[in-house]
Amino acid sequence: MKFRVERDTLADAVTWVARGLPARPPVPVLAGVLLSADAEAGTITLSAFDYEVSAKITVDADVEEGGTVLVLGRLLADISRNLPAKPIDVAVAGNKVEVSCGSSRFSLLQMPVDDYPSLPVAPESSGSIDGHDFTQAVAQVSIAADRGDTLPILTGVRVEIEGEKVTLLATDRYRLAMRELTWRPGASDTAYVGLIPARTLSETARALGAAASVDIALGSADSGDGLIGFEAGARRTTSRLLDGEYPKVTSIFPTTTDTEAVVTTGELVEAVKRVSLVAERNTPVRLRFADGQVTIEAGTGEDAQASEAVGAQLTGPDIEIAFNPHFLLDGLGAVGTPYTRLAFTQASRPAVLSGQAEEDGEADASYRYVLMPVRFAN
Repeated sequence: MKFRVERDTLADAVTWVARGLPARPPVPVLAGVLLSADAEAGTITLSAFDYEVSAKITVDADVEEGGTVLVLGRLLADISRNLPAKPIDVAVAGNKVEVSCGSSRFSLLQMPVDDYPSLPVAPESSGSIDGHDFTQAVAQVSIAADRGDTLPILTGVRVEIEGEKVTLLATDRYRLAMRELTWRPGASDTAYVGLIPARTLSETARALGAAASVDIALGSADSGDGLIGFEAGARRTTSRLLDGEYPKVTSIFPTTTDTEAVVTTGELVEAVKRVSLVAERNTPVRLRFADGQVTIEAGTGEDAQASEAVGAQLTGPDIEIAFNPHFLLDGLGAVGTPYTRLAFTQASRPAVLSGQAEEDGEADASYRYVLMPVRFAN
């Protein structure tokens, strides 16, 4: 194998493929990136697979001699990113892969290609979604997914599709995030439910979201069962779905609202950040909504204390409620609008955050973030 490729082209391709490589692979070859050169097509294809997630990208190159090699992925990514801005020459010499760029020379040990697992075949494309909307929706929802291993099913994002409507849902039992958006299905009667690992979905959305459109391939009993695929441009990735029945958590959404407050998102974020500086680990911040403002407080007794008030447009009776400050900030950061509407029933019941573009406008119901309150001593 022998080819020449632009530095940025190779660096971007290797970084994309190697992004999900396991730090401690169960078998050594899973730390590798499979690099195949096609002289006839004038392309190189880089692939990675860890039995759960696969990634594949094809880029143009000046290929003198075709072939396939397997090398350490993270090492190749680090090398390619740090080489000078000149063409890179890659060639096989014995059991080594020689990488040259300007006066820089690297020799990488080949890994056994025959031991590398075959990449899964992605299902056929089922439709496409706007790249920006996809990235934003995944970011808004994945923050609520569980990061622990106690209940693996809660580490996923539930994806439900009915025709043109897509609903993303995640919860860690302390908060719940749901986003509804539209896509362009290949068939108007498309129906699908799947549970995708939140971390994988987040990385995929960040990597592909810059594209104008992202193709989504939904697995079926006939093709790609247990997999979901994403493709944008030359980048393709698949993820194995999580098994299990997701809990019916939508009943958490309050059906009535007693008090509503509209606040400037940025002002409340900054106030909560400042006040929570004195909140010890797992200590809540208290929010008191009254007299056209919300007062944020933290700390009691002999501990450090802080308080700050932010203007709020209030409807309904006064209410005092406490939240985990980190979870509250996650929700405020996810709404993505100048104003946030907070809806309450009582201090012991979940609150709902949603965004709105104008102070006197309507809340955007396409995204809702439900936050469980924390009990606090009066």
